[in-house]
Amino acid sequence: MSHGGKPLSPLAYGLSLGILSVSVFTLFAVLLFLVCKKRSIQPEDALPIKLSARSYSLADVDAATDGFSRRQLLGEGPHGAVYQATLASGELVAVKRVHPHLALGQAGSSFASTIKSLSWAHHPHIVPVVGFSQGPGERIVITELMGLRSLEFHLHRRPESGAAFLDWPRRIKIAAEAARGIEYLHETATPRLVHGCVKPSNILIDLNFRARVGDYGLAFLGPTERRGVEAYVDWEYWEEKDGGACMASDVYGLGVVLLELLSGRWSEAAEPRQLVEWAQPLIRESRVGELLDPRVRGPQQQALMRSLERTAKVALACVGNSRKNRPSIVQVAAILNGLVDVDDDQFSSRIN
Repeated sequence: MSHGGKPLSPLAYGLSLGILSVSVFTLFAVLLFLVCKKRSIQPEDALPIKLSARSYSLADVDAATDGFSRRQLLGEGPHGAVYQATLASGELVAVKRVHPHLALGQAGSSFASTIKSLSWAHHPHIVPVVGFSQGPGERIVITELMGLRSLEFHLHRRPESGAAFLDWPRRIKIAAEAARGIEYLHETATPRLVHGCVKPSNILIDLNFRARVGDYGLAFLGPTERRGVEAYVDWEYWEEKDGGACMASDVYGLGVVLLELLSGRWSEAAEPRQLVEWAQPLIRESRVGELLDPRVRGPQQQALMRSLERTAKVALACVGNSRKNRPSIVQVAAILNGLVDVDDDQFSSRIN
């Protein structure tokens, strides 16, 4: 290489290469900075990972449910009917079609923004909200499909229907996992969420037989709806002042679920507070044995009594106190998870 017709010295040549390398590196750094800066100011919708639920057309939902066919119906609740559906992508989902009278009550409301905010919640023990659809007289919520139905199905349906037998270790595990899901909604989710009606049909079971809490945050659809709700919300829920769904009412609902797990009785099939009123004196008088579901009792049931008694006391604290004096979900989840830590094999070997 030459400069002005004269060959460069080895020192000058090395210096030139160094300057060129620094220039190339600087140019590369500037370009990288500009690319990163451009990406950082892109709107959230342009990012490859979307946290909010996707909007589907009513035509897409109709096709996915085969025209809301009865063959696809999974169940019905106070807010609407739930269908199994297959999206165009092949994904299996659950579609909740809100009852028409409740959908009409949401006219002009922020349904879409509310469902999007619910879809930001992600935890191993909640059911993800993945989409929604809306139109005149229609409000639809789409969630992941849990393959093994609900706690209500397995706890209260006959074995010939396909319901699994729930021994006590499995029951306390489901209770603890549901509590962790509710704890996430109350303490960690952004924004923090109130479930609104914690009950066995809203505790779904996935293919790994793991409990996942669903239908959270939907109390706004029917705030005065009593059918399917009354047995699982506290007496303060119906008060005009400081009533409605709140974290304390969720804890009450979980307490009722614990009583159902202990007794095998179904609150929704009886008078709203019949189970609570029957169980409270038995627990207070340390007569837990009279409360128990015969299916979890056996000749050596003393091996289970500590866990059963602790669970009963937690249930009593949840349903027997006012909102002000009720334990938090953090306290409830901590106790239930401590009970799960007891050796499951020890329990199972003495039940079977």
